[in-house]
Amino acid sequence: MADRPTVGQRLISWASRPPGRLYLPACTVAAGILVYSASFPGWNLITLGLGALTGGLLAAMGALRLGIALTVARPMILRYWLRWITAPLIAVGVIGVVLADLPLQARINASADALLEAGADIPDETTLELHGERVGLFNLESATVHDETMRFAVSGAGVLRTHGLAYSEEPLETDVFVPGHGNLVYAHIDGPWYVWLEY
Repeated sequence: MADRPTVGQRLISWASRPPGRLYLPACTVAAGILVYSASFPGWNLITLGLGALTGGLLAAMGALRLGIALTVARPMILRYWLRWITAPLIAVGVIGVVLADLPLQARINASADALLEAGADIPDETTLELHGERVGLFNLESATVHDETMRFAVSGAGVLRTHGLAYSEEPLETDVFVPGHGNLVYAHIDGPWYVWLEY
């Protein structure tokens, strides 16, 4: 009767095989979760936590697997090099897309007409409670018009502080408190669109 393989032998056997049917799709799912989280102004706490946890575990597994494979199975890395570099390429792609604010820009562009229509009939210095109503691709808690600036409070937006979207045809000062806008700070996204952060 053959001896049962040890934990070390099992690790070597596992690492000697290239990433495959489960690992790479899992990396793609984790990437999708993070990109979706980045489509919220200020991210989304739940999806950010899930994506970061999943991505961190997958990255640790990939590093362990690669370290063992470099020690005992280098020919396998060279033979299946495309499968080995796929996960790092996914990670680099996600980082580039997120740093460029592309998920949020795409979501705003797809929702711009609906958002502007929602704010068009609101009188100045007025807040309309929306209670999570779907507008475009966003669920909104409220819409406010103040000093010719439309502000939208987005459900689930922000990790540590409340975030939302703002539309202003006049340029807004960014990274500072704007006089008359209370404890809000704006960050420019694209064109007349901004993200606001409440302190």
